[in-house]
Amino acid sequence: MSRKGDGEEQNKNCNFYPCGYDKKVVPISTKNILEGKTMNSTENKEDNRRIAIIATGGTIDKIYFDAKSEYEVGPPNAIDVLEKFNLQIPYSITSLMRKDSLDLTDADREKIATAVAAEKNSRIVITHGTDTMPETARHIINTGAAVGKTVVLTGSLLPAMFTSSDAIFNLGCALGTVQTAGNGVYIVMNGKVFPGDKVRKNREAGRFEEL
Repeated sequence: MSRKGDGEEQNKNCNFYPCGYDKKVVPISTKNILEGKTMNSTENKEDNRRIAIIATGGTIDKIYFDAKSEYEVGPPNAIDVLEKFNLQIPYSITSLMRKDSLDLTDADREKIATAVAAEKNSRIVITHGTDTMPETARHIINTGAAVGKTVVLTGSLLPAMFTSSDAIFNLGCALGTVQTAGNGVYIVMNGKVFPGDKVRKNREAGRFEEL
């Protein structure tokens, strides 16, 4: 029986799915970047206009596995969400890991911070499980990985594949925030932009609140 978190680790060899192409799996490493195919997409991976989306797992990426009759973390659902819209921004999606945020270790958070620091572009959105999202935001701040960058963490309380999910709304808010906010680390949930080090998840109320 899976524990009730926001997902759980799946295949440790994460995959990229080409945005706008067929769903052919391409083995990747954390150094690979796959460009999102938007109207203004660019071949230059270091074009600072590009928004780097880093997927780490969580409820937002849950899919249903018939063989197990349960929901588990799958490939980044942001791919399917974003390719449905006529976006006017270039973006890339990197699948860094697929883990329930309750299962994230210090090493995992360091891996996320390292990916942020190594990203050549200054605008970064991280999709993340909601249970320990504030902890990851604080780690990124404390390590100095986001200096000179705008980093926005977001996720959802229901899988993106659900029609009633908050995933599309939250991801849209995150994309807007990362283009307009100043340098720093933020969490965008429930229609509000929170400073990354001054927010908590209220599990009973099912929402994020500023400290």
